[in-house]
Amino acid sequence: MLFAVLFEDDEACANEVRSRYMRDHLDFLERSASMVKAAGPLRQNEDAPAGGLWLVEAESRDAVDQLVRSDPFWPTGLRRSVRVLAWQQVFADGTRLLPVHA
Repeated sequence: MLFAVLFEDDEACANEVRSRYMRDHLDFLERSASMVKAAGPLRQNEDAPAGGLWLVEAESRDAVDQLVRSDPFWPTGLRRSVRVLAWQQVFADGTRLLPVHA
């Protein structure tokens, strides 16, 4: 099952936490590549980070929650909120993947 994980960051501590833990966070993503299919920052504009987005393949929402809580960013207070949403890809690279049902 695919999930979109949306993170909203607490800007009060974001710069300090990102600079201190980014290497550990990226190492974690590499170790979790079997589940984390894509990950990257979200921005309000060029100069204003807002959070992040992961696309995760997992058996359950609980497995995604456990993955999120294993991220080195988790205990730092960086994440103001996290939303885990089931996601179904229907379009990629100019191609419809699934038929549309009315």
